[in-house]
Amino acid sequence: QVQLVESGGGSVQAGGSLRLSCAASGHTHERISMAWFRQPPGKEREGVARVFIAPSGSSTFYAGSVKGRFTISLDTANNTVYLQMNTLKPEDTAMYYCAAVSNRVAGLEFDEYNYWGQGTQVTVSS
Repeated sequence: QVQLVESGGGSVQAGGSLRLSCAASGHTHERISMAWFRQPPGKEREGVARVFIAPSGSSTFYAGSVKGRFTISLDTANNTVYLQMNTLKPEDTAMYYCAAVSNRVAGLEFDEYNYWGQGTQVTVSS
């Protein structure tokens, strides 16, 4: 089992920045995909960014809508994944979720992941 706890959400004006954190605990595999998803009000959950972590290194992947604005990174010492969000837009308003799946290079489809956090709200005003 892997437990995920998100933090760092809040309200900002358009053009601002936020950094989300996802702390992982439990039985984390040495090869693991961790991702950020978001679900705007009344819409489906969508993948935002993913980092695949292995002993040999890590790789990242982004949705087109956030590429160049969002950065996913990790702190292996603290088992924490971050999502730095810059140049925020009102359409970035959503509940943001952290997700994980062990021993798999996953993409940004929600059904690829079997561990989820409870989410943190991000609201961007115009």
